[in-house]
Amino acid sequence: MDNSISRFKAREQGFILVFEKIFHSEPIEEIISNAEESRDLVVDSYALTLVNGVYANLSDIDAIIDSNLKKGWTVKRISKTSLAILRLAVFEMKYVDNVPDSVAINEAVELAKKYTVDERGFINGVLGSVSKA
Repeated sequence: MDNSISRFKAREQGFILVFEKIFHSEPIEEIISNAEESRDLVVDSYALTLVNGVYANLSDIDAIIDSNLKKGWTVKRISKTSLAILRLAVFEMKYVDNVPDSVAINEAVELAKKYTVDERGFINGVLGSVSKA
């Protein structure tokens, strides 16, 4: 039996783990392990690639996000939910060769529709700027 999940579901798993890490100082491996134990979660291999990639390149990713924000905005001012979505999408755009920017942006907007009140326009704008840069 094939245990793989859709790319969107893998991104969603990755987003949730990246989001959780924002609130905890433990290493990402421990957060993943805790999620697997407490929620009977089977973390998809692509989700692991995303999460580990985000945290291996976090300062570069945050610098990319920061440089594509409007004047007066900083990463610290972004909601935690949107920041997790942006980090995931920027990682895919900059470090995953087989994912076109348009796909990473669209998937990020879909996550924003599901998990934010109304930040999909903001996320789309920042990622559009990243894509053009």
